[in-house]
Amino acid sequence: MSRLDASGLFYTDLFSREKGLISLMLVSNPSAHHTLIDGMDRLVLAVCEEVADKRDLEHWMWGGTRILVRRVTKSRLENELDGGANTGLAQWLAYGDILLDRNGYLEKLRQSASRWPEAAKERRLLCEYSDFAKSYWLAKMSLNDGHFMDAYNHVLMSLQHWGNLVLIEEGMRPDSNVWEQVKRVNMGIYKLYEELTANEETLEQRVRLVMLACEFSLVTKMKTSCALLLRLLGSRPEGWSSAELAHHPELAGLPLDLELVLFKLVKRGYVREMTRSLRDHVSGLLEIRYAAERLN
Repeated sequence: MSRLDASGLFYTDLFSREKGLISLMLVSNPSAHHTLIDGMDRLVLAVCEEVADKRDLEHWMWGGTRILVRRVTKSRLENELDGGANTGLAQWLAYGDILLDRNGYLEKLRQSASRWPEAAKERRLLCEYSDFAKSYWLAKMSLNDGHFMDAYNHVLMSLQHWGNLVLIEEGMRPDSNVWEQVKRVNMGIYKLYEELTANEETLEQRVRLVMLACEFSLVTKMKTSCALLLRLLGSRPEGWSSAELAHHPELAGLPLDLELVLFKLVKRGYVREMTRSLRDHVSGLLEIRYAAERLN
């Protein structure tokens, strides 16, 4: 069994029988990549043309080996990689053994993952900015309500999203050791992390200090992080409804808090709101549409 497992022959033989299989990858070194596979001994990533609802995630046992099986379509895999919903995915691609790869799909994806194509980079920046803004807003609400531990947890996440933004700007992919990455790239953010987690001041004082820095960063990074959305908003004079934006091919499927990001862009003056009458609805009811503001 161990020889078959180590060579990947067991997995190749088993999965090659599945209809619509495109590529197959095995991550099999838990001592080196234990954070990637959630306590399991093996990860099998199967890229398929279609995935049945109850077959996208399975846990198997084979001769004492615990196996995590993930089946994904190409579109879902690429969306997860671009959006950062799965922080271990880039590492799976980097360290996994490709067992089967029709038309070289996974190998091409692996190469593109290491290079950050500009379109993918823009999508990931927008998603991280959205998460950054949301966690900061939650921290602010918790702080106003006097819930200091909740505020601490939210502002810690804000710092991590801020760190992720900086890493992506540098062409790096954030992984499970994000603070070690941030320490090498931006000591200022890392120092804020240390101030928040290890300073001798009160919890409230630490949270307020870091929130001031986060608030400033949310303003300074807004335009560059939201470049994709701003370009879409500026692509036509009549503006966009929220539904049109949410279903646009460049945004659809991304883990994005679109309403919050639009609100911040409007408040900062990068985007303007437009209204038009909703026919066949209640008199006076208007639809809000969004367009990029022309700035000098």
